[in-house]
Amino acid sequence: MPARFATIDEYLDGVNPDQRAALEALRRAILEAVPDAVECIAWQMPSFRRGKLLVGFAAWANHCALYPMSGHIVAQFQSDLAGFSCTAGTIRFTPEKPLPPELVKEIVLARLAENEDRAAQPKRSAAQAK
Repeated sequence: MPARFATIDEYLDGVNPDQRAALEALRRAILEAVPDAVECIAWQMPSFRRGKLLVGFAAWANHCALYPMSGHIVAQFQSDLAGFSCTAGTIRFTPEKPLPPELVKEIVLARLAENEDRAAQPKRSAAQAK
């Protein structure tokens, strides 16, 4: 794969066929959940934003990963993610055992709600933060 990617399609061109199929299914589920999400590359991985970043994904040597970009979201769906390897901000899966599309949609919508809730909160000044 090249060192830098301009689009999600360019990223996926360098991924092995099994992982590519799993990531394309993930991409479809994300866009079904938030049709007006904008595709972008963030941290050199395929990502989606609606205002702020929602989620990203990537292919690795032995797995694929969904990045909800929020530890709160992974914790919120902990029981639904049983059987998948997770850390605070990463959900790992394989092409043989992909994330269910309905679960992906729920995760993405929860992340969107989290972003919207944060945007609705009044901004704190530096003095208030102390």
